[in-house]
Amino acid sequence: MARLAVNVDHVATVREARGIDVPDPVLAAGLAELAGADGIICHLREDRRHINDRDLRLLRETVKTKLNMEMAAVDEMVEIALTVKPDVVTLVPEKREELTTEGGLNVKAQPDYYKGVVERLKGGGILVSFFVDPDPEQVLIAQQCGGDIVEIHTGHYSEARSESEAIERFERVTRAVESASDLDLRISAGHGLNYKNIKRFGALPQIEEYSIGHSIVAKAVLVGFERAVMEMIELVDYL
Repeated sequence: MARLAVNVDHVATVREARGIDVPDPVLAAGLAELAGADGIICHLREDRRHINDRDLRLLRETVKTKLNMEMAAVDEMVEIALTVKPDVVTLVPEKREELTTEGGLNVKAQPDYYKGVVERLKGGGILVSFFVDPDPEQVLIAQQCGGDIVEIHTGHYSEARSESEAIERFERVTRAVESASDLDLRISAGHGLNYKNIKRFGALPQIEEYSIGHSIVAKAVLVGFERAVMEMIELVDYL
């Protein structure tokens, strides 16, 4: 049975839109756990545009399930991770001009560098995940760099404009998942998944966990946070 990890970044985005202290992503994380979520995800960006250092610190103190810190593979973030000690770090690409993460990390561009980052994090007792595009070569290099987990980027699949395009893009995800499974990597998936397009993933039982944020927060505006999380859990449970 697959698990659901809830990304609370978009709660912080709503807060930062007014520059005040509500809604609180830390409170949202607690509600997600009460609703049955198996983990909490937050992305501490270099520009602190949504999640901030206070959020990360309090999340570490309060999350009872599993805390996954998404971050760029830079010295500042590595040092923060080694201090805060999230259960998992997910290495992601980061561009200041993007609205949200646009694609997977190009691990094959700097494998020696990423291997060094992984060694530092794992030396601190932290599991390391690579957020990569659905590309078997990127999956292989992530494994060679010492990654424990690969999170397959599902954004391009989620943005498909037609059923035929969705099928073609899902086939890419399938090939990447099969490659990761052959390498004995733990597998998660995320980005752009919602209450409709996630149903196709019943065909991929190798995926252990789904990382979902925006669609849950969007639905929570209408039905409440706990209900939004519970309805996604019901879907994930059938995958």
